[in-house]
Amino acid sequence: MRSFRVGVLGATGTVGQQIVHRLRAHPWFQVTALAASERSAGKLYKDIVRWRVSEPIPAEIAEMPVEEVAPGLNCEFCFSALDSSVAGPVEEEFARAGYAVISNSSSHRMAADVPLLVPEVNPGHAALIEVQRARRGYTSGFIVTNPNCSAAGLVVALKPIEEAFGIEAVSVVTMQALSGAGYPGVASLDALDNVIPLIPGEEEKLESEPRKILGVLRDGAVCPADLQISSQCHRVPVMDGHLEAVSLKLRRRATPEDVIVALREFRGAAQARNLPTAPARPIEIRHEPDRPQPRLDRDAGGGMAVVVGRVRTCKVLDIRMVVLSHNLGRGAAGAAILNAELLAEAGYLQNRNSHIH
Repeated sequence: MRSFRVGVLGATGTVGQQIVHRLRAHPWFQVTALAASERSAGKLYKDIVRWRVSEPIPAEIAEMPVEEVAPGLNCEFCFSALDSSVAGPVEEEFARAGYAVISNSSSHRMAADVPLLVPEVNPGHAALIEVQRARRGYTSGFIVTNPNCSAAGLVVALKPIEEAFGIEAVSVVTMQALSGAGYPGVASLDALDNVIPLIPGEEEKLESEPRKILGVLRDGAVCPADLQISSQCHRVPVMDGHLEAVSLKLRRRATPEDVIVALREFRGAAQARNLPTAPARPIEIRHEPDRPQPRLDRDAGGGMAVVVGRVRTCKVLDIRMVVLSHNLGRGAAGAAILNAELLAEAGYLQNRNSHIH
């Protein structure tokens, strides 16, 4: 695989920092452009970023100047960690200028012609890129998104169960980490000694995005999966790691042991193609009665594995289980990087406009 020059839009935010950090020794991708708000442009990254990662800023990145968020960056494709309040038109501008945009923003996730990708779950949806280019008049540019951080782990756990037994309905209650709100995020006086039973817009995303991801691509469009999802989302005083209590109504009978086997044996395109940041096992099973736990299990597979435990019979539906995923790994920065790896390996990142240097 050749090396690609990469830009990071919104490089100073929580997810932008995680992308920079996770690309520090990537075999395919080299960060060559950092972009942030207009007030940061022209300054060195080390002088304007409030670095929130435990390891130091990579030395070569620290001395890079930050540029305005506008086409003309020295890169072949961009990761977008922009806030959804501004991301939509900016990402479209980059795509029109010939850049592939791998976005963590929610702005385009539910657009009919934009792939909402999870490489282990729906790699074939990348074919929407050609539909998008034709519909929007893009030449070599396009937009691809990864899911909401709570949906990202959920769909990985649902995929093998859906394939093996079918799923009719999902009830999911989330306990979501503080880092999912960005920095500075939730005020300490709200978060400490407390659980907040509202994350604006989160339940709607968790009820719609998995249906698109698990849907079938047919005649240039995604037919959403035929399942109902009911979600309740809570912010809890945990730094990283989203925990979800999930109950499922299945279309075909299955025991908890059947479900565990399906989960344990599941592998996806990311593993088949040996993508650099893909975990060897996308789903790790914990058999202890009190696992998974965020503090103990969120870093499984480099923060890219989904950890499932407490798989048992549900007395109202059929099966219940607990699902844990790292919201900044599988749910955000790591998800975007894995998507870029899938697209690079499949050839979608090869056709860059040569006049952009």
